[in-house]
Amino acid sequence: MIICAGRNETFQFAETIGVGLVESAINLTRTCLFNKPDYFLFIGSAGSYGEHEIFDIIESKRASNIELGFLTNSAYTPLDNVLESDNKFAKNDTIINSSNYISTDADLCKKFNEYGVGAENMEFFSVLQVAREFEIPVAGIFVVTNYTNENAHEDFMKNHKEAMEKLTKYLVDKNIIK
Repeated sequence: MIICAGRNETFQFAETIGVGLVESAINLTRTCLFNKPDYFLFIGSAGSYGEHEIFDIIESKRASNIELGFLTNSAYTPLDNVLESDNKFAKNDTIINSSNYISTDADLCKKFNEYGVGAENMEFFSVLQVAREFEIPVAGIFVVTNYTNENAHEDFMKNHKEAMEKLTKYLVDKNIIK
């Protein structure tokens, strides 16, 4: 099953699951309880922490839920905050970080790279968490729309349409969709 966030990030060939960690977890759990799919392929946009360029395509099977407070040593969590899928689909080792907030501090966000975390997407961690719970293979394919800096939202809006077209073309070229 190909899934995407929703609202302004939708595709005709993908089911929407909601925006952010909570909406996506609720809706995916509902899907798994009533009509468990064979796999999840999550597609969407991502903000780069600096190592990926605008319009780069990132395939991933790893997600984290690391808040900025972790990077400043002003917060901790007892939870397992990095998850990995066992699938062989994704060829990239980039960890995609998820939070309900979009990061805008470029200097602080560069620290994510020290932990192997290369980009952020609001939903991917909850997608991996639900897939793990229901033993469903999962991967993600993302297109970079912006850097995590003070212009994150403006750049996301400016690049979003072209990014979605590039992501769709990538999926067609890889024979994932027709």
